[in-house]
Amino acid sequence: MAGPRHGLRASAAGTGWTDGRNVRIVYRFAVGDADRLRRYAAELVALAPDVILAGGTPTVPALQQATRTLPIVFANVGDPVGLGLVASLARPGGNTTGFMNAEFGLSAKWLELLKQIAPRVTRVAALRNPAAPNVIGQLGAIQAAAPSFGVELTLVGARDAYEIERGITTFARGPNDGLIMVGGGVTQIQRDLIIALAARHRLPAVYPARAFVTEGGLLSYSPYQADLYRKAAGAGRRVR
Repeated sequence: MAGPRHGLRASAAGTGWTDGRNVRIVYRFAVGDADRLRRYAAELVALAPDVILAGGTPTVPALQQATRTLPIVFANVGDPVGLGLVASLARPGGNTTGFMNAEFGLSAKWLELLKQIAPRVTRVAALRNPAAPNVIGQLGAIQAAAPSFGVELTLVGARDAYEIERGITTFARGPNDGLIMVGGGVTQIQRDLIIALAARHRLPAVYPARAFVTEGGLLSYSPYQADLYRKAAGAGRRVR
C-alpha cells in the first residue's frame, strides 16, 4: 500500500495540501475482504468527506452503494464502463469519475515479453481469478495473441492459495513452460506464494505489477500505479 499512499500524499503536497495541516486524509484498507470493504465504505461515507478516493476495482461499487451524492474519484480500476461504474470515459455522469489502470490490449504485451525472455516457451499458464472483473478483457487479448507466438494457453484458477498452488504444480512439466499472471485482487494478495511457486518450478513469469518484481519476481509490465493515484488526487482537489 506504500505506493498508492505515497502517490496520494506527494500529489497533495505538490498542490499545496498537507495531511494534518490544511487537509485530513483518512485511510481504509480492505485487502480483498468483501465484508470489510462494505463496512469501511459505510464508515467513510459517515465521515461526510469532501471527496472519496477509491483504489482498485471492487472498491467503487461498495462506495457507490453507500453514497450517490459524495464525489468518488477512482484509480487503478479496470473497465469502468463495462462494469457499469460510469456511463462513459468522456462523460462518466453521476458522482463517480477517475482513471482506469490500462487498456486491455496491453495485456498481449505480457505474452510478447515472455517470448522475448524465454523464446522456447510453448506452453503458458494464465493464472487468474475468474471472479475478478477485469480478467475477461485481459484474457481475451492474451488468447487472441497466443497463436501468433506459437503458444498453447492454459487457464489456471487463482481463487485462493490452495487453488493457486495446485494449479501451478499440476501445470508445470518442463523447460518449455511459462507463466503469466492476470490482474486480480486475490493474485495480488498471494504474490509471495506465486513468486515462490514460479521459482520452485523454474517457470519464467511475467507479472501485472511492479511489486512482484521488487519482491523477487522476474518481470512486470504495467502502468506506474503511484502515478495513477497522483492523478486521482489532482482530480479530487478539483472536485473539492
